[in-house]
Amino acid sequence: MTDSNSGSNCDSDSNFLTRTRVFYDTVAEDYAERFRDVLTVTPIDRALIDAFAELVGRGGAVADLGCGPGRVTAYLDSLGLSVFGLDLSESMLAIARRENPGLRFERGSMLELDVADGSLAGVVSWYSSIHTPVDELPRLFGEFLRVLAPGGHLLIAFQVGDEPKRHDKPFGHDVILDFLRRQPETVVELLEAAGFALVSRTVREPDASELSRQAFLIARRPG
Repeated sequence: MTDSNSGSNCDSDSNFLTRTRVFYDTVAEDYAERFRDVLTVTPIDRALIDAFAELVGRGGAVADLGCGPGRVTAYLDSLGLSVFGLDLSESMLAIARRENPGLRFERGSMLELDVADGSLAGVVSWYSSIHTPVDELPRLFGEFLRVLAPGGHLLIAFQVGDEPKRHDKPFGHDVILDFLRRQPETVVELLEAAGFALVSRTVREPDASELSRQAFLIARRPG
């Protein structure tokens, strides 16, 4: 979701997964319509997904974690990857399955993946870590590393900043959620502490619909 009004409190308690699921279950249809063409109008973002796909290699097994309505999942599939999507929100998954009947979508948490150790060539976290409190990021990145084979690649996207952006009653729905901004240096440090090696760091300026810079990191599991 793009930037909105600012907020001062981060979603950092143990219920953040429940709050995130309820939020996206509520806004799913409006969200999917609002961001239907997001990859079409963001060529830099699309080029970075292309680069990630080339690093993974055609046919590589990839998980799109926090896939939402499945737009990135479908694009990865079009690039020749063997991809599946995972999300907390059953409403988001219903849209993803409806619009992409030939692809696999599963419900689950990124923090507890039902995926065998070292079984994936790639992991994508496309703006899906932005609801995870910072003290849970080491666990999250450790899980990403666990499911990647040696030499496998991670692509992670997030908004840049030091303060959260609060989305209060988006699209007129009675829900609220904080979207956490990060500094790229902080995320790189946490990825390296988890065992990743940084491959690429890209930060672009906001477009007309955004309030903050956007960061894209590609990292690799050594080996």
